[in-house]
Amino acid sequence: MSAPNRRDRFEQQGYLVVDDLLTSEEVSRSTAEVDRLHDVARDGDRRDFEIEPFARSEEEDGRLILRKMERTFKYSPWFDEMARHPRLVEILSELLGPRLLLFRSTLMLKPARHGSVHGFHQDTSYWPMQPPHLVTVSIAITDATPENGCFQVIPGSQTWGTRDVEEWGGIARGQDSALTDRTDIDTSRAIHVPLSAGSVLFFHSAVVHGSGPNRSPHPRNTALYAYFTPDVKYVPRRGEPPVQSYRVVAGMDGAKEVTFVAEEEN
Repeated sequence: MSAPNRRDRFEQQGYLVVDDLLTSEEVSRSTAEVDRLHDVARDGDRRDFEIEPFARSEEEDGRLILRKMERTFKYSPWFDEMARHPRLVEILSELLGPRLLLFRSTLMLKPARHGSVHGFHQDTSYWPMQPPHLVTVSIAITDATPENGCFQVIPGSQTWGTRDVEEWGGIARGQDSALTDRTDIDTSRAIHVPLSAGSVLFFHSAVVHGSGPNRSPHPRNTALYAYFTPDVKYVPRRGEPPVQSYRVVAGMDGAKEVTFVAEEEN
């Protein structure tokens, strides 16, 4: 698919799939790094590591049952560098432009047999950035299928406007829970987005998305990043810091990071 076609599809549907962005070697290295980070979580400070909340125990066969790992750049040079993967940056530049900042760097996990439902929501409802022109990138480290809880998206929902956090309810839900309790969303429009390991889902931060449970014997591991451009304003909510710095991924005349200061309310 050409760059203009990719951009048009993204603007119309709110998401884009790029197959086989990573090589098989990069997938293998990523898989090994996920295993290593499980050891880091077991042996060290767990503040950036979240246990699967609906698992019956924290561990299985001596391994933590993790739902996610935040701020992976702190713990993994490999996943830090992946945020700047040349093919990733190429496509992001088509969608957002040449100046890219990193908003989020995390691993989202659906452990085999224990992975919980990820309720329908919009990322931008939770993020202090306006206007909500961010792109989230989900890189499949393992095959993602409907059986192990691949992403589901509602195409075109980025045009609905941002809903309040309270409207979405809890995101982490038990395996038998519905993806939403809301009755004003046509969930019949949702589609599964299966990905082979190494393939990537790009989606607009306002697209409604979620994922089902993982009762299968196969984990669904994802490297997840979110990007934005420096024209987006930092608008913190009550209790959030008035100043925040974000690292540069591309452009910005070689700067390493950009600091945003919230505008004072009149």
